[in-house]
Amino acid sequence: MKKRTIYIPLLMALIAGAGLLRAQMQMQPQHKLAMAESAISQLYVDTLNEEKLVESAIKGMLEDLDPHSSYSNPQETKELNEPLEGNFSGIGITFNMNKDTLYVISTVAGGPSERVGVLAGDRIISVNDTSIAGVKMKNSDIMKRLRGPKGTNVDVKVLRRAAGQTDTVDFRITRADIPIYSVDAAYMVDPETGYIRINKFAADTHKEMAAALKDLKKKGMKSLILDLVDNGGGYLNAAVDILGEFLEPGKLAVYTEGNKSPRFDFKTDPQGSKPLFGDGRLVVMVNQYSASASEITSGAIQDWDRGVIVGRRTYGKGLVQRPIPFPDGSMIRLTVAHYYTPTGRDIQKPYVKGDQKAYAMDILDRYNHGELMHQDSIKYIDSLKVNTLRLNRPIYGGGGISPDKFVPLDTTEFTKYYRDVQAKGCINQFAINFVDENRKAILAKYKTDDDFLARFKVTPDMLDQLYAMAEKEGVAKNEEEAERSRPLFEMIVKGLIGRDVYDQATYFKVFNEHDPIFKEAYRLIKSSDYNQLLSAPQ
Repeated sequence: MKKRTIYIPLLMALIAGAGLLRAQMQMQPQHKLAMAESAISQLYVDTLNEEKLVESAIKGMLEDLDPHSSYSNPQETKELNEPLEGNFSGIGITFNMNKDTLYVISTVAGGPSERVGVLAGDRIISVNDTSIAGVKMKNSDIMKRLRGPKGTNVDVKVLRRAAGQTDTVDFRITRADIPIYSVDAAYMVDPETGYIRINKFAADTHKEMAAALKDLKKKGMKSLILDLVDNGGGYLNAAVDILGEFLEPGKLAVYTEGNKSPRFDFKTDPQGSKPLFGDGRLVVMVNQYSASASEITSGAIQDWDRGVIVGRRTYGKGLVQRPIPFPDGSMIRLTVAHYYTPTGRDIQKPYVKGDQKAYAMDILDRYNHGELMHQDSIKYIDSLKVNTLRLNRPIYGGGGISPDKFVPLDTTEFTKYYRDVQAKGCINQFAINFVDENRKAILAKYKTDDDFLARFKVTPDMLDQLYAMAEKEGVAKNEEEAERSRPLFEMIVKGLIGRDVYDQATYFKVFNEHDPIFKEAYRLIKSSDYNQLLSAPQ
């Protein structure tokens, strides 16, 4: 009874307050929300976590909007921003998890780990006396232990295999600023054709890209293949800066516009007197997972007839999010405008507000409808047709960037057996074990990664070892599917071994020999078909 007599006056006050608010302010939505939170926090029968309650309310509001407005708590905000900021403080390694053990793929040149003697192939089994081996720890939890403020120390115990023996070594590593690279690979495919792969558009991407362009030009590059496959985007300014190295100064790269956001034009303004690669053949590789800044880049190149887009229709993420930070470190990313290419094409694919599930299923729907495999399954809408700005070529809007040259998704080598072997982590585990046992021999026999690329072969015996490893993990061998997927197994195994022995670029050198989008990009850049695609309608 006591509790009841305490709460009744409060409830009556709230009701009275509601009446007053209705009279004075006609019950504005924000006041209704505040009253609801106040009533729940003060009257609800069970104990409440008010912070979580408010977060749930924010998420609920955003879920009824577009698919890309979102809320992140302080830790999530930090993790979202870090990959794009260009650096963090840590020990300077690239690692992989193999059988619940942290395996060092490589050390950052000149970084803290390299300076104290950590080697590729080492296994870190404990951090500050806490075991991280065999405990099924998440990658994010491991990174929290390895990363920390610049200048602080971290003690690691390493398991090292050398000369057929296993030993443990203790290291004390002083954390330092570690760069996060967004250019995965930059190399010459032939004496005149360069290749650059970008994995995201981050704070330092333009600087990395410019350095790669200069280096390849010194090596004789006259044509360039720019790989944006699977690139989910990043910073708008990074895309605009990169476009400045392909387009003339002052060219419209993209513009934004929304109901409450007036149009704003972003134009190219290269730092040098002219673009680093303002002429010469340019082919851009994209697929259904190329999004956001990737679409800004490929869309502007297509609109200005600067190059040829090859692959499959891009993702269609053309909504501009404005970060709204809160004092506790959490953040709302609120959609405020749309991205439009220079011809006025809306990059964003259609969506229904509040229907997150249908939006998430879009790529699968494209697959089921045949769009990823058959060009004639792609539906172009005449009302969304525009013409390019220099050659007046017809191109289409409607969400994403449609390529000038379609390359179908090739699933002939992908089997259920391959999927299951890969899902168990067996391919990666086999490559790690093989490099452990053969690193010195590989380096002695193949002095460079180009030598490795030309002469190293994945043997039937190696594949048999892989299949046996998968068998132990519960994946029964399917002879027919194993044979059908054999080229895929050989390519991935060779690429992973090359990556672990040499560097990340080696993996893409191996992969590109097999990749249909790259092969078509290279064919186009070397043939007269390039000029035919970039020609004015007759």
